[in-house]
Amino acid sequence: MKIRFATDADYETIRTRDHHISEDIIQLKINQREIYVLQNEDEAIIGWLRYGLFWDNIPFMNMLWVDEPYRGRGAGKQLVLFWEEQMKKSGFNLIMTSTQADEDAQHFYRRLGYVDAGCLILDTQPLEILLTKKLM
Repeated sequence: MKIRFATDADYETIRTRDHHISEDIIQLKINQREIYVLQNEDEAIIGWLRYGLFWDNIPFMNMLWVDEPYRGRGAGKQLVLFWEEQMKKSGFNLIMTSTQADEDAQHFYRRLGYVDAGCLILDTQPLEILLTKKLM
């Protein structure tokens, strides 16, 4: 598997699959190099990681997606560890993410060393767990 920054050539693939942000924001994130794509051996995109900056200074992983056939095989872990290394190289020593309390992803992040840092309560969604990790 190969990880790289998303490019304009990936826009359509990401746009049709990531329904959590607007098309304009997807393009902005591609331009700002805030989306990494994961490719299989055939170079097809099988996942992506999208991030931004919490409080404008803490990298916050907003989206981690791996296609179903590749889950449970280390692809998501590979993508997260790659992102962590990139953030460390960029001089960051703390990173964040979140997941809903009813999602199994919380256990995935804890296995990778993320710790609970608080929560967010929204009217229409389950409890959102905030997680942080110190980069050494």
